[in-house]
Amino acid sequence: MPTDHAPAPGVRPGAEPFAFPGGPGGSGTGVLLVHGFTGSPFSMRPWGEHLAAEGFAVRAPLLPGHGTRWQDCNLATEQDWVDAVTGGLDALTAECDRVVVAGLSMGGTLAIRLAELRPDDVAGLVLVNPSLLTERLDAKLLPLLARLTPSWKAIADDIKKPGVTELAYPKLPTRAVLGLRRLWTATRADLGRVTAPLLVFRSVTDHVVEPASVRVLLAGVSSTDTAEVLLEDSYHVATLDNDAPRIFADSVDWIRARVPALEEGA
Repeated sequence: MPTDHAPAPGVRPGAEPFAFPGGPGGSGTGVLLVHGFTGSPFSMRPWGEHLAAEGFAVRAPLLPGHGTRWQDCNLATEQDWVDAVTGGLDALTAECDRVVVAGLSMGGTLAIRLAELRPDDVAGLVLVNPSLLTERLDAKLLPLLARLTPSWKAIADDIKKPGVTELAYPKLPTRAVLGLRRLWTATRADLGRVTAPLLVFRSVTDHVVEPASVRVLLAGVSSTDTAEVLLEDSYHVATLDNDAPRIFADSVDWIRARVPALEEGA
C-alpha cells in the first residue's frame, strides 16, 4: 500500500511528499521524482502512481520552501533543495538496487545536479522540460527586483488541458529565483560529469522554459545514451497535461529497457 510522509506544518492539502513501495515488475528499481520551482509533489503524483502500479519504488520529496506560502520559498536556498533531493536519493538507494531520478522543470535541474554529484548512485535521468537558463530579457532585472520586492508575477499553471491546476504559488518569490539562478550556474558548469542514460521530454510550446535549456543539456553531458521526445499537445507542466500518459508509459518502457544492462554492470 502507498505510504505518505507526514506533512510539515502548514503544507497545503495535495502538496504533501509521498512514497510508494516497490512491487512485482519493478526489478529492484526506484524512481526519485522531483517537482518544479514554486510547485509541489502534486504535479508528480499521477506519474508516481503510474510508476508504483508498474512495480517501481517511488519517492517524491517536498522541496524546502514549497507547498506552504510563497514567502517561505524566499527563505530557502539552492543548497536546501539539493540536500532534500539527496535525502530522497539516499532513502531509495537503501531500498533498491538502482535509482532513476526524474524531474520537472527545476526538478529536472536538481536531477541533473544529483547525477553530477552522485554519478555512481544515479542509474538514469528522465527529465520533463528541465531548466538550465533563461533567455528572457527581464531576467536581467531580477537582482534589482529581489531587492525592491519579495514577489513578482507567477509562472504557475502553464497547462494546455482545460481545468487543470498544479497547486503552485500564486506569486513568484524573487529572492528564491536568485537561488535558482545559482543552481543553474553550478549545474551547467558540471554537465560534463553526467554519464547516466538520459531521456528528455520537451514541450514544443512552453511558456516558462525555452528550448535552449535542452540544447545546452544535450550538448554538455557526457552520456552516450540520450534521447529527446517532443510533446506536441502540452505546455510546461506536461506531467499534468495532455501528453502525461505518454510520459508515464514511455518512461516505464525506457527504464525497463535499461534494467538488464544496469544489472550486468552492477
